Amino acid sequence: MNAMTEPLLFKHGERELVRFETHPTHYQHWTLAVEGDVARLKLDINEDGGIKPGYKLKLNSYDLGVDIELHDALNRIRFEHPAVKVVVFESGKEKIWCSGANIYMLGLSTHAWKVNFCKFTNETRNGLEDSSRHDGLKAVAAVTGACAGGGYELALACDRIVMVDDRNSTVSLPEVPLLGVLPGTGGLTRVTDKRKVRRDLADIFCTTSEGVRADRARDWKLIDAHAKPQQFGALVDAEIAALRAQSKRGGNGGIALTPLQVTIDDAGYHYSTVDARVDRAARIATITISAPAAAIESSPDAIEAAGANWWPLKMQRELDDAILNLRTNELETGTWVIQTRGDANRVMQADAVMEQLKDHWLVRETVGALRRTLARIDVTSRSLIALVDEGSCFAGTFYELAAACDRIYMLDLPDSPDAAPALQLNAANFGRYPMVNGLTRLQTRFCEDAQTITQLQGVQDSPLRADQALALGLVTLTPDDIDWEDEIRIMLEERASLSPDAMTGMEASLRFPGKETMETRVFGRLSAWQNWIFIRPNAVGEDGALKLFGTGKKAKFDWKRV
Repeated sequence: MNAMTEPLLFKHGERELVRFETHPTHYQHWTLAVEGDVARLKLDINEDGGIKPGYKLKLNSYDLGVDIELHDALNRIRFEHPAVKVVVFESGKEKIWCSGANIYMLGLSTHAWKVNFCKFTNETRNGLEDSSRHDGLKAVAAVTGACAGGGYELALACDRIVMVDDRNSTVSLPEVPLLGVLPGTGGLTRVTDKRKVRRDLADIFCTTSEGVRADRARDWKLIDAHAKPQQFGALVDAEIAALRAQSKRGGNGGIALTPLQVTIDDAGYHYSTVDARVDRAARIATITISAPAAAIESSPDAIEAAGANWWPLKMQRELDDAILNLRTNELETGTWVIQTRGDANRVMQADAVMEQLKDHWLVRETVGALRRTLARIDVTSRSLIALVDEGSCFAGTFYELAAACDRIYMLDLPDSPDAAPALQLNAANFGRYPMVNGLTRLQTRFCEDAQTITQLQGVQDSPLRADQALALGLVTLTPDDIDWEDEIRIMLEERASLSPDAMTGMEASLRFPGKETMETRVFGRLSAWQNWIFIRPNAVGEDGALKLFGTGKKAKFDWKRV
């Protein structure tokens, strides 16, 4: 299937599926213009272009389709325009910058749609910050008009926020007073953790629906600077110049992000390096990621010539797409089994190339994309089980897939050690792919035990059999070949029998031990509360604020505090 010719929402048999791949020629809501080292993303939403019928996207409000386009546009800036140092977010409508998520869409949506929408939107915002932090792609929000809710949350994800002082432009997070819900894409957390807004001022801001104008917004740290309309262009130019000086990006040409080739059938989603097979009766998806079939390109010229077909980037794009498809389209498939296949030496060689050429723009961007995809796995609300069996190649970057899982089972073949699977660590496991908590997966797994990490660094590049991996704490259990099939079957059946709600809460609580960051607070605390609020009658009941918005009727709240 070619994403350039397919709608984002489409029918497959009796099922309605969402596609997460698109192309600028099919954008309905965003315009991407590149001028030297500056990219301008202009939001001018087509009211009649909602991903689903039943609502109009008025006042530059957005839905999942708008965010799919934004996700695509940011990836194209990363890979197709490596010379870009600064992204400027602008509005194509007068007096409205962005009013946030479309309220009528939320009112019509199922609980699962709302939650998945918020998670994907969060990840796109987090990805913008990730690119700034690691890769030097800076962003400025040039606010002209009302900037509310999710619109302000997009601005919050930028490095700088500047606003025109025209007595009409405001910033606001009106979800609590107007809708009885929380700002769904990290607004509360970014206001305090990132913007450093004082608690009492944040309290006023988040309970005031009409918003805050330029002077007060700057005084409260809600924006960075403002200017009158006549001077606003000069202010934006000054911000671009300052951010340009902070960026380390730079590359020639860029590569084309060619359409992914995926076959979708009743058995799942099938790509060239990733295969996601879905057993809907058992509610299990088996995701198999394949090592390169041969040594990958290892010179800058050859890597750029391979472009989107360079194995690390191709694998990342296919895995990311598979994750999004499974999360959104396979809601009852609650357990994902992660497997790998191929030659571990090929994975180790690919990792060595990425380490050797880590300063090359395409390698740097590929590592960034892999980092964000692994982070997407970390926050996925599914039970994640890694199976290290015959034919596996959990080495280096592929071990990160296992380390993202809730359990790792490794086959022990005591009578056939030469045929037994092995794990291998390398430099990729000690800093290349930090999680959203700022730690490596090994640091997280071992609760930042420095002695253990030092011990593991000492066994880099050494194949580790089941008994060695178990002794080092790198796997959970090591059944032998006699018990393997029964033990795995019983474990998966047991997992599938448990409450999905309890599993989601338990897994999210256990995956990020220790210190918190802004991102873990967004996904662990804010998302959990929003998930709960989204099913409460005060928000979504027949008399709830979200349901009654725009009808002229006032919400009827259950006043008990629980």
